Amino acid sequence: MSTERPSASPESSPARPAAPPSERPGRGRPAQPPERIVLPGLTLRRPVEDDLPALVTALNESFEHLRPWMPWATGPQTLEQERAWLAATRRAWDEGTEYVYLLETSDGGRAGGKGAGGKGAGGKGAGGKGADGSAVGGGIAGTVGLHDRLGPDALEIGYWVHVAHTGRGLATRAAGALTEVALGLPGVERVEIRCDVANKRSAAVPPRLGYWLLGIEDGVPQAPAEQGRSMRWVMTREAWSRRNADLA
Repeated sequence: MSTERPSASPESSPARPAAPPSERPGRGRPAQPPERIVLPGLTLRRPVEDDLPALVTALNESFEHLRPWMPWATGPQTLEQERAWLAATRRAWDEGTEYVYLLETSDGGRAGGKGAGGKGAGGKGAGGKGADGSAVGGGIAGTVGLHDRLGPDALEIGYWVHVAHTGRGLATRAAGALTEVALGLPGVERVEIRCDVANKRSAAVPPRLGYWLLGIEDGVPQAPAEQGRSMRWVMTREAWSRRNADLA
């Protein structure tokens, strides 16, 4: 998992400092990404107030899975924390500095809801099993976001996936969709995915999409399992266009 949810709660912090407002490409951007992206079996959409109880459930069910890698996963999340997170993400979206989406699977109802297939994220609705053997139903399967913290002309993708939905390629598909969206925005020429060298599962995502490893930067561990060495995976607008042409 790549660091995600930088505005999650007062206790959490970004993976790295955000760029100064004058350098943020989102400021005054003439276009914004779509609020909903539909893929086969997976939808990326902006979170709303009604999602918060299910999101708290998804986060807390995945706490032990997320804690080794996520600086913000310091304890169980509360409804109050998620309400503050939602307000922050709404402001960031409107300002053009951060675009966060829920991952919602379509093999059941909304996580935590009473629709067909699911008794909360990772519940026992229709779907199979996650990589850990947990039953998989429809609903909230994580979040993914575009973050303006790299300076001009670049955005960073971050993501986390519910423990019961791992091993299904959701992070790869979501990151691919957001790469397409990001490089279609005016002024964005580069997208990066960053993760600690010890985070093998997260590091497997960018090369599947054609990203290349630009380098490894030494730093300070921010989560319990990290080594403090951050991998920089990069994709440019030109390289993405070539990739799409080759796949056509």
